[in-house]
Amino acid sequence: MKPTPLLFALVALLFSSTLLQGQADESPINWERAKELYQRERRGDSLSGDDQAYLNRAKEVRRTGGGDSGSTAGATASLRKAPESLSPLCDMTAEDRYEGEDGGLYGGGSNTPPPALQAAADRTLAEIQPLDSEGQPSSGGVIGFVSISMSNATMEFSTFKRIADADPRKANHVTIVDCAQGGQAMAEWVSPDARPWQVAMERLNAAGVNPKQVQVAWIKLANKGPSGSMEDHLDKLESDTVAVIANAKARFPNLRIAYLGSRIWAGNAKSHLNPEPYAYESAFGARHLIQNQDVGSQPLLLWGPYLWAEGEKGRKIDGLIYEPGDFAGDGVHPSTSGRDKVANQLLEFLVVSPLAKGWFAK
Repeated sequence: MKPTPLLFALVALLFSSTLLQGQADESPINWERAKELYQRERRGDSLSGDDQAYLNRAKEVRRTGGGDSGSTAGATASLRKAPESLSPLCDMTAEDRYEGEDGGLYGGGSNTPPPALQAAADRTLAEIQPLDSEGQPSSGGVIGFVSISMSNATMEFSTFKRIADADPRKANHVTIVDCAQGGQAMAEWVSPDARPWQVAMERLNAAGVNPKQVQVAWIKLANKGPSGSMEDHLDKLESDTVAVIANAKARFPNLRIAYLGSRIWAGNAKSHLNPEPYAYESAFGARHLIQNQDVGSQPLLLWGPYLWAEGEKGRKIDGLIYEPGDFAGDGVHPSTSGRDKVANQLLEFLVVSPLAKGWFAK
C-alpha cells in the first residue's frame, strides 16, 4: 500500500510525542515533589500512575548516586548540612523530635525494649548455648560471634576482639571472629554471593568455627556516600540491611540474635563518605528495623551499644565524648583511641546488659 500524507503525519506525531516523553524522563528531579510523594507512599496513600512513576525514577536516581547535577534542589539535597546541634538518641525523650521521630533507642523515650520484645529476647537468649560443628548442643562446643559491616566496624571489632579475649569476664566457649571488612558497607553485602561473604567464610574457617556455630552477630549500619533527606538514605540503608540479615541467616542457620549498631560521630568528616547528619541518622534506620521486625522470628534484632555522641559536647546518659584525637585524618575513621572507646563500650554492653551477658559472660 502506498503511504499517504496522513500516514506520514501520524508517524511524525507519534515520533514527536515519544521524543518529548524521553526528554521529560531526562528532566531534573524536583526533590521537594519526590519527598512529598515518598512521604505519601510511606503513609500508605494511593499514588496516581504518573506520581508513582516519578517517585520510582527519583528513587533510582538516588540509588545509583545521581543527584541531577543540573538541579539546584538535587545539589542542595546531596550537600545537606547538619543542624548546629544534634541530640543523642539515648538522651532524647518521648516529647523530643528530630525529623518527626521521638527519642529513646526503642522509641517513646525508652532505652529498653518494650514488653513483647523483652519477652522474645528472654526466650531467644535462653536458646543460645555452645554448639558442635554440626550445630548440635555440646558442652565442649562454641558460641560463634561475628561482625558484619565496613572499615569502621572492622577497626572497632578487631580491637574489641583483642581486649575481650584477654578479659576474664568473657566465657571461654565464646569465639569472636571479625568478619567486617574495609570498604564493604551494607550495599556490598546485599548479594548472597558477594565477595564479603566469601571472605567471612574464609575467616570463620581460619578461626576453626563452623557457620552452624555462629549464633550472634553485630551489624553496624552504614552505606557509602549517603545523600538527600533522611527518608532518602534510610530507605536504601534499611532495605540493604534487611537483605544482609536474610543473607546472614542463610549462611548461619543457627543465628539467634543480631545486635544492630549505628555510626559514631562524624562532625569532623572531611569528605562525603559518611558525614553528619547521615552518621547520626543511621540510628533511626537501626531503630526502624527493630521496631518493625516480626517479633518471634530469628534472628531477633536488638540494639547493641549506641555509639553516637556529639563530639566534645558528649551525651548526658554516660558522659561519652569524642575528641579530635579519636579520629584519623579524614575525620571519619577512628584512631587508636577512638577504636578503644567503641571496643570498650561493646565489651561492657556484652558483660553487663541483661540483653547479652547470659551468653557472653562467665
